[in-house]
Amino acid sequence: MTADTVPPQTAEEYIDAMARDRGYVLDYHKVMAQHDFDVLQATNGLVEAAYLRPRALDRRTKELLFILSLTVMRAGKGHIQSHIRVALDLGVTPQEILEAIEIALPEAGIVAFQAGLEAWRETVGATGIEPRAAVHEGGSGTTQ
Repeated sequence: MTADTVPPQTAEEYIDAMARDRGYVLDYHKVMAQHDFDVLQATNGLVEAAYLRPRALDRRTKELLFILSLTVMRAGKGHIQSHIRVALDLGVTPQEILEAIEIALPEAGIVAFQAGLEAWRETVGATGIEPRAAVHEGGSGTTQ
């Protein structure tokens, strides 16, 4: 079957393929598949070209870059976590992911870093050392 004779995918088939290719789908993908499938396909084409297709950078490296860039952009925790999970599936270690997130500190600051750290901590199950002195609860430092 040539490209000219391949039947068009339904929105549901497209979302299924996105999930297989990426390892996740975001809520906006699901909504766009239902309400503006053409725009979803157009935006996903850019993601496929820059992120999913094999090029000079391997998928592990791209995931680390995504985690860092999403942290710097203060993306939602769930979005950052989706890339952390994919990175872990690809064999990236929790320490390597943490080091990528730490790169946000000098350029984006502590607030952006804390959001990425909280996404990482929750995803990998990291814990901290509790102080023995009485202190006020500081929380995660994030608003999410």
